[in-house]
Amino acid sequence: NSGIFIRVTNPTTIAAASSYEVNIWDIRPEPKFGTGAIVDVAPVKTPITNLAGGKWNVMEIRAVGPEIIVKLNGIETTRVNDGRFKEGPIALQFGPGVKGAVGGPIRWRLVQVQRL
Repeated sequence: NSGIFIRVTNPTTIAAASSYEVNIWDIRPEPKFGTGAIVDVAPVKTPITNLAGGKWNVMEIRAVGPEIIVKLNGIETTRVNDGRFKEGPIALQFGPGVKGAVGGPIRWRLVQVQRL
């Protein structure tokens, strides 16, 4: 269970309620908000099961104004227009697995942020 939070409004309490959480979680109990979704905001177009784990992946998140587009390995997973959170830093997440189960390792490589 991991993710990338964008437009974090409160850096002391980083959560999906105060930012957009782009999910990285292949075995989430509710697959529509699994890998490539924006938790509780924009489900994936097609649920992804066990696609990202165990290999390097490229996730692209484009947030311009209210439009957010998420791509995983070049394939668009979700797109939404939502103006709730207008600006803020990013945060990288590592969390426990299902019902507190120990998750596997998460590694980040070549994290790039570009002003558009």
